[in-house]
Formats: sequence, structure tokens, C-alpha cells
Amino acid sequence: MFFCLSLFSCFDPVTEEPFTILTTTGMLGDAVKNIVKEDAHVVSLMGPGIDPHTYQTTQKDVQQLMHAHMVFYNGLDLEGKMSNLLKEMAKERKVYAVSDALDKTALLYEGTIGADPHFWFDVKLWKQVVGFISQKLQEARPESAAYYQNNTLAYMEILEQLHKSVATQIQSIPAKQRVLITAHDAFGYFGKAYNIEVVGLQGISTVAECGLKDINRIVQLIRERNIKAIFFETSVSDKSMRAVLEGCANYGHKVAVGGYLYSDALGAPDTLEGTYCGMIKANATTIVNALK
Repeated sequence: MFFCLSLFSCFDPVTEEPFTILTTTGMLGDAVKNIVKEDAHVVSLMGPGIDPHTYQTTQKDVQQLMHAHMVFYNGLDLEGKMSNLLKEMAKERKVYAVSDALDKTALLYEGTIGADPHFWFDVKLWKQVVGFISQKLQEARPESAAYYQNNTLAYMEILEQLHKSVATQIQSIPAKQRVLITAHDAFGYFGKAYNIEVVGLQGISTVAECGLKDINRIVQLIRERNIKAIFFETSVSDKSMRAVLEGCANYGHKVAVGGYLYSDALGAPDTLEGTYCGMIKANATTIVNALK
């Protein structure tokens, strides 16, 4: 790690076009693309199915970070072991934690662990993040500022309609059935924004392993409240959730798998789920179809 930081301290990013913007997650990459369109080259380090909590930085990542003109990362330790490297880079370069866009009172917290980094599941909060990214891009590229601003305003309208649509969809689920059980507690902001109870087998990070006590807690909850379905996640192993299914079966209680939700990563490129809006829509549809 010291070697990497030493490289950063003496290296200036390339100045030739195209202007390169690097993001850690696909959600951030999609936000940037909606602002800059074809005016810049956008690279996201973490692709479909990648869990940022446990992501291991590669030498290729270091090279890409070194050559980027700007870097946007989530912050609140979502990027796990990469977080310290990004924080060091931010002292000397255009490297921004988009969580800085949000007031601390808007964040959710888990005990002594700290702030929940999954704020993109509240589309209203994500709009603030998009505004923050746009501001930094306009400052870095004044010659494109007007273009970026127009693109941002158009995208904000799309996000506002998305927020309203998701709220309507979730409210169509009967209140007693509005319980979302997932592999880890990534959907807290979603639950707060759209009035659905969220229960995670693991906490806000997937780094800590869940144990038998956690599995039994979820099994008991499912049985007591006669919950119809639980959900797997595309970026988290389904091993523990399958243990929940087995635990329910041992009691003669049948619970369905509602489907796979996109939590910490987008879907495959060139698919609906490969965009932020598409991912949110797909999740909402999966949840409603399973619980309504």
C-alpha cells in the first residue's frame, strides 16, 4: 500500500484527450455518463456482480486510478480496503467521495459500525449525489459546464419520475406483506424512502460472516409473520439465504425465493438492469411480484 501511495504522490494524470473519469461502482459510472454523455471517457472499476465491501484492489486498478483525470467514489467505507487509498489520493487530486453531498442527518447508522453507505436506494438522495457530481464536473470542465448542466437537469426529471413510480409500486403491496428480507442490510434507505420493512441476514457490510443465530432469527421471523418470500442478491453469495430456506423447511414452513435483487452492483452492460434507473425499476418489480 505504501508503494501505491508513493506512486500517486509523484505522478500527474495524463493531460491528453479524452478526459477520463473513473468511478468505483457501476451506479456512479452511470450517473457520470448521464451527465457527460460522449464528452468524456468513463471507467467503472467494479462490474456486475462485484461486492465492493470485499473488493481487492488490483495493480490494474492502481494504474487506472493513476491515469484518471477525476475519480468519484461512494465513501462511507463502501469500498472496503480501497477506502484508505482513495482518501489519500483526495488530498492532492480531483478525487471525491459522493457521500459528502449528503447531510449527516439524512444518513442511516448501524450501531457502532457507522453510517450505512447504500444511500443510492433512496432516489431522492441519489438526486443530491448526481447534483454534487455535476458540480464537480462543471468546475473541472468549464468549457462543457453548460452542456453538463442541461444534461443534469434532464436526468433529474427522469430520477424524479422514477422515485414517484417506485413509491406507487411498493404501496401496492398490502401493508402486512410489506417485509423485505435480503442477504445483507443494503436496503435500509429503500425501506425508509418507500415505506417497506427491511430485514437483512447480515449487517450493512458483507465482510462479517453471519452465524447460526442470525439464520435462526430470520427463520423465526418468517414463521411468526408468515412471510411469503425472501430475496437473494446478485453480488452476495446465496449460501446463507439457502440455509434460511432449509431452516424454514425443517419446521414445515414453505417460503419462496422472490428473486435476485441488485444491491451493490448493477446488472450486465447493455441491459436494462445495467443502468441505475433500470436496476431500481427491476428491483421494485421483483419485490412487488413476490410480495403482493
